[in-house]
Amino acid sequence: MTLIDAHQFDNAVYRDGAWVPGRGASIDVTEPATGQVLGRIGGASPEDVHDAAQTAAVAQRAWAALPHPERAAVLHRAADLWEQHAAEIMDWNTREVGAIGPMAGFAVHVASAECREAGALPSAPRGELLASEKPRLAFASRVPVGVVGVISPFNVPIILGIRAVAPALALGNAVILKPDPRTAVTGGVAMVRIFEEAGLPAGLLQMLPGGADVGEAMVTDPEIQVIAFTGSTRAGRSVGELAGRHLKRAHLELGGNSAFLVLDDADVDQAVNLATWGAFLHQGQICMSIGRHLVHESLYAEYVEKLAAKADSMVVGDPAAGQVHLGPVIDAGQRGRILDLIQRSVEMGADLRAGGTAEGLFVRPTVLASPPLDAPAYCEEVFGPVASVVPFADDDEAVKLAGAGDYGLSLGIVTRQPMRGLALADRIPSGIVHINDQTVDDEANSPFGGVGSSGTGSRHGGAAANIDAFTETRWITMQAEPGAYPL
Repeated sequence: MTLIDAHQFDNAVYRDGAWVPGRGASIDVTEPATGQVLGRIGGASPEDVHDAAQTAAVAQRAWAALPHPERAAVLHRAADLWEQHAAEIMDWNTREVGAIGPMAGFAVHVASAECREAGALPSAPRGELLASEKPRLAFASRVPVGVVGVISPFNVPIILGIRAVAPALALGNAVILKPDPRTAVTGGVAMVRIFEEAGLPAGLLQMLPGGADVGEAMVTDPEIQVIAFTGSTRAGRSVGELAGRHLKRAHLELGGNSAFLVLDDADVDQAVNLATWGAFLHQGQICMSIGRHLVHESLYAEYVEKLAAKADSMVVGDPAAGQVHLGPVIDAGQRGRILDLIQRSVEMGADLRAGGTAEGLFVRPTVLASPPLDAPAYCEEVFGPVASVVPFADDDEAVKLAGAGDYGLSLGIVTRQPMRGLALADRIPSGIVHINDQTVDDEANSPFGGVGSSGTGSRHGGAAANIDAFTETRWITMQAEPGAYPL
């Protein structure tokens, strides 16, 4: 059975269990590697958001009232379906997003794992007994928030959508999903179809691709109680400000410019292997990608030479046409921004050692040696295959360099002394730390998120983080007889 049929979603959004015309402008589904139009999906409007939220609120109450094994069963069936349809979904991921095979496979694997992990949430403990000064039973109870709005980005749309969709549903909520319109099939249609086949009742997962007006409508709609947003720090600030004005929780997973420390006792070949994956995987279009390579001065020249040679040897091309290391970036705007950051950094004094060019949407993996610390390719999130390499003299300087800047998402440290690496990590603000590994990783049972401009302290992943994100805490007391008050 084919899971994704372009004729089914042609000019349509998914609202209240059916494919219906959207009230916004339709969106071409374009393959970035070739420019081919793969289909056309409907665009939503703020009116669609309002209607979807109304029906979602009704469906949510019945869903939350179901016995927990019934909700868990839907999540477990969804996990199986991700695996059963992996090849088809990976093909869409390769063509629509530009992901190479290993990246597409990893996304589907994580999606299945997220659903399995979420399948344990319906039966998780939902509260705790509390002490009370009065002769009564007091307890804190976790209840669903109601309707959750999920706004996901173009770069890894499966993972960055499912990690909120699955636990929110499992905990008894309904979800309105707004995938990035550039990747609405991989980030939206696939998810809707999986849960449709898994038996999720109508109205509980609705998909509304669209622009900023649709996102704003989600944040302001009174039926949508929580927003889970993944995207740029700039856009996240806007979402957070708007949510704050409407007194809503916004879980923001934002940008990054991850540091990768290569200490003086590291093996250079091992470090370069890790760095190549962490900097260039998925064309660098990952929030955790290594942007800043901080290398001890005794290893610096060798590291730069070997990383540049590795970059020059990599094959860039259409991942649907054959085996390549890097596919295309998502669109011309992204390509232009990457090349501009490289050019301005070189003009400021960075030494271009590899790459720096593009053909179509295919950007060569790029290595910049010794950029000034205010060069844009070093201090900003590039979201492209660009590695900026800077030397340091000792651990204190490494800590200072790694901790500089606004971002604090992921950190990698390579050393033959893991405890030394951990001690350094304790001095560097970061939501994620990998000792003797690169910065790009994700597991469904682990808390994911950053500090500073990388996030607001909320986390995705793991039972505790997901329960915090998608439930409210209610204080309840019970006593045998009504109390008497001296009035």
